[in-house]
Amino acid sequence: MDKKIEENNFNSTANLKDNPGFKSSLSIATTDGHNEKAYNPFEHRDLQHPNSTIGSVLHLLKACLGSGILAIPAAFKNSGIVAGTIGTFLAGLICTHTVAVLVKISQEVCVDAKRPSMSFSETCAAAFAYGPKKMRPWSSFIKLLVDFSLLLTYISVLCVYVVFIGSSFKEVIDVLLPESQLSIQTYCVLTLVPLVLLCQIRNLKYLVPVSALANALIVIVFGITMYYIFSDLPPISEREMVAKVSQWPLFVSTVIFAMEGIGVVMPVENEMKKPQQFLGCPGVLTVSMVIVIVLYAIFGFFGYLQYGDAVKGSITLNLPEHDKIAQATKLLMAIVIYCSFPLQLYVSMEIITRLTKSHLSTKFENAFQITIRTVIVILAVGVAAAFPNLELVISFVGAVFFSTLGLLFPAIIEIVYRWDRGTGRFNYIIYKNILIATVAIVALVSGAYVSVVGLIDQFIIGHVPVHNDTETKL
Repeated sequence: MDKKIEENNFNSTANLKDNPGFKSSLSIATTDGHNEKAYNPFEHRDLQHPNSTIGSVLHLLKACLGSGILAIPAAFKNSGIVAGTIGTFLAGLICTHTVAVLVKISQEVCVDAKRPSMSFSETCAAAFAYGPKKMRPWSSFIKLLVDFSLLLTYISVLCVYVVFIGSSFKEVIDVLLPESQLSIQTYCVLTLVPLVLLCQIRNLKYLVPVSALANALIVIVFGITMYYIFSDLPPISEREMVAKVSQWPLFVSTVIFAMEGIGVVMPVENEMKKPQQFLGCPGVLTVSMVIVIVLYAIFGFFGYLQYGDAVKGSITLNLPEHDKIAQATKLLMAIVIYCSFPLQLYVSMEIITRLTKSHLSTKFENAFQITIRTVIVILAVGVAAAFPNLELVISFVGAVFFSTLGLLFPAIIEIVYRWDRGTGRFNYIIYKNILIATVAIVALVSGAYVSVVGLIDQFIIGHVPVHNDTETKL
């Protein structure tokens, strides 16, 4: 099984030499506890470019601290200060827990299958394959469903990133050069070449400096933005404590879309030099998510307190238009999103490469990598240019796929995998996951409904200008 496979720097996946696509037809043999414990998947990971613990933290931070955090104040507008603060911490705890569940099960099924590592979809498939006998035939379908969901979700995120970068540059240049007045479509197209070049970086280890730069810049952006947020804060009594329940779906879908980085988790864990440090306290996941949750709560609370119902989809849009520091902040955030682009692309490429690896000759691997990466970037830029207002489309995708990927799937696979292995005292694992699945389904249905209604209204009324206050909830 540990057959040596030659690798090179053009491999976009976590260099898993013993990790071909999960085969649902694998033989499920009964082994005793001694043999299961004897196999340590961490010892069988032969990574050409292992990632450090600090590098893994940086990658997770970049996966969760993207453009979504800028929409959190607008999310608080749909929940109120009290409900928003409580909801942010609850959502963060749930998202952290489901990620931990996914990683823990992945490590355990690696022992069952005697595999060094598995991707998200392979983990879900293996959980079914090594679960109750009645569930085993579903493993191939589950793997395909997860792969498809991840691919569609993260390509959609790339489109949002292009819109964000293009609109940020347009706002700044329109002020500096009022005679230019280029369209948002033009600015989206201008991102093409720089994004294509950056996306040719194919190993996570080489993206660590990019993530480090992005994290350094985002600290500066947050600092400057917080300066404006904290300037002359109005009394808290002027803001709504708890918004109408009918508005809560917008809050939930925005927070889940913004905070959830489920698709990046397994590639990061699979490439760690010391994967045993991913879970636990303090571990990579705990440290990363504590930082993420605290920043989201602070940004949402004080951003809404400062701007109230006037807060826009991206908090940077509320910064003074003719303030040079404010304009520079918009450019810095655009660079942060630019640096985040290849990490989001990595998820899609991991799926595509894994699915095509058995059908592709190594002789054409380099050409394939260059071509497919370029095609995806062109697709993202093209869609963004054609539909510069992606708010409702992305909110629909976020509500459907991120709630499904980040909450529903982990809950289901834990129930399936633990069914014959013990579900805890009073079957708490089952009831806990039923609750999480219910939250996911409510977020899915309510978020999708609000998005579809908005899309229908927009179609009837017509195109909404790019700089409308409700625009670009990223």
